[in-house]
Formats: sequence, structure tokens, C-alpha cells
Amino acid sequence: MTELLTRYGDVEEVWLDGAKGDKKKMEYMFDTWFALIHQLQQRVVIFSDAGPDTRWVGDEAGVAGYTCWSPFNKSSVTIGHTIDEYSRSGDPFGQDWVPAECDVSIRPGWFWHASEKPKNATTLLDIYYKSVGRNCLLILNVPPNSSGLISDEDMQVLHEFTEIRHTIFSQNFAANATVTASSVRGGMENLQFAPSNVLKDSIYYYWAPQEGETSCEMFIDLGRSISFNVLQLQEPIQMGQRVIEFHVDVLIDGQWQTIIEATTIGYKRLLQFPAVESQYLKLSVDSARADPLISFFGVFMDTFSPRYILENHGKPPRTNSSEAIVLRTDRAAGNKSTAAI
Repeated sequence: MTELLTRYGDVEEVWLDGAKGDKKKMEYMFDTWFALIHQLQQRVVIFSDAGPDTRWVGDEAGVAGYTCWSPFNKSSVTIGHTIDEYSRSGDPFGQDWVPAECDVSIRPGWFWHASEKPKNATTLLDIYYKSVGRNCLLILNVPPNSSGLISDEDMQVLHEFTEIRHTIFSQNFAANATVTASSVRGGMENLQFAPSNVLKDSIYYYWAPQEGETSCEMFIDLGRSISFNVLQLQEPIQMGQRVIEFHVDVLIDGQWQTIIEATTIGYKRLLQFPAVESQYLKLSVDSARADPLISFFGVFMDTFSPRYILENHGKPPRTNSSEAIVLRTDRAAGNKSTAAI
């Protein structure tokens, strides 16, 4: 281990999964190894069932829990003895910061076999939504073939997967939107915490409501009516993971109608739903562990995932209120931080 960590440059991650094969009584010296690894590579991330830096998500399908917290109690699990649901969901009251990683293979198993075929690109896209889109890192295993190379068919799938993601997420319909909010920390004219910060695609800029508000609203005017079926939300993760529950409405025929209800955001949350058409959206944070902070809000169209490209077959989203809230924006002045009243 000393050779690996001192003679080959920077190491990003060390993976310790606790497997023992047939030697069930063998005990690993994990604490000693953790100390040595961090001594030799101070910025390295160590993965195991119980951390210390990242945790296993609890399955090998690449699927995180619909609720997925980065906080976690390392004392509640040991390597080789985990509770799958706890690993998938994390713990809003956890005392340790241990984000989950989702591991899955592009093939049926971890090794290459000529008789097996890789997953197709749309299957990988579904895994992406359920891992990266649920506050996790996706680790995709692509095994070398018998010649020591990545097979052509695996490479083709990876290229298609990349193109699909680029097609979906390269066009953000909210990029030039007008964004307003129910409140802004420090007052409506405070640009440091303005709701328009959610358009900057950076965790270092974010909207913050007034201090002490754990429920709040943000309004997005896309400028024109458009069809979409994917939303992307992010929290400034360096400030912690805060949002517990939230929902998103769209304005249709003068009424706010809920299109999605969800829990936890974290570094990135991707939400899918049957395609809707609207100009106006409303993000409502229903509860949070601390003052909610939102660093990004994106609106996209996915034409590759069959479950979500069809319309809702005449079943409208649930109506959230009988009267629409009028959005007051000041386009002429170019002010995208005015509160909605």
C-alpha cells in the first residue's frame, strides 16, 4: 500500500469494500490502514461500507434512495455489516459527513465475458438519474476484455450515453428566466443572496431567504410557454445539506398545479415527470434542517426516457390552489431579484 500511495502521483480514492471471500474469520486492520492512507495521501477519499469519507449506497445496481442524505452515523454500521436502507437513505440527524457512492457495472457482472452484452445507453441514463440525480457519485465499472482493452461495443454505449446527456442538459430552458422569491436574506435588493443566483450554475452563488425561514418559495418565469419533463436542483453543498421536503408547481390555465413532490436535494437532484407545458414554475421548500439555500435551478427536456416523454394522458397534475399567484417582474429594469407578491 505504501508503494501504491507514494510512487504513482496523486490518488483520488481508495476503495475498501470489506470482501473476504471464503476466509470469513479474517479480520482487516481498517483503522490502521485508514491512518496510513490519509498520512500518505492527505486529500484522498476512502470508500467503505462505513466511510470514513464516502459510503456504499447499499446495492450494486447503481440506485440511491429517493431520499438520500450525505449526513450519516459511522458508528451505526461496520464494514461488512451494514443496513441497506440506512446506507441508501443516509441520516438527517447523522453526526458524520459521508456521501454515498453508487457502483454498478456496464455488464451483467464485474468482469468481461464474450457471451454477455453491455447495458444500453438509455439504461445507463436511468441509472444516472437514480444515482447522480439523487446526490450521489456514480462509479461505472467498464471491464477490459481478454485483450486487456475496452471492447468496441462498450465504447459505443459510452459514446451514446455521453451524447444523450449532452443533448438533454446542454439546453436549459431556464437559462434566461426571470427569477423572484418570497424573501431574500438582507432584503430584496441584496444581490449576494438574490434568487437570480440560481441561474449561474455554481455552488458558490445561491439564493437565501430571510434568516429563520425554513419554508419559502421561488418563482421562475421562462419568458414563454415551453414543454419540459426534467428539473435539476442543487444546494451549495459546502454549506451542508439542508432541504428536507419540497415540491414544484406549474401555472396551467390560471392555477398552480403540482408536478413533483420530493425529499432531499444535496449536491444535485434530477427530477423526472410526464411532460408539461408552462411558462411559470414555483419551487416551494416545505421544510429544512436549517435556512434553505438553492444554488441552481434548471429546466430540461428528455426525449430519450420512454416513461417521461409522453403527455399525462389527460390526467392533470394535482391542483395546489384555486387561485394563481400573480408574478410581478420588472423586465424593463432588468431586475431578476424582485420578490413575487
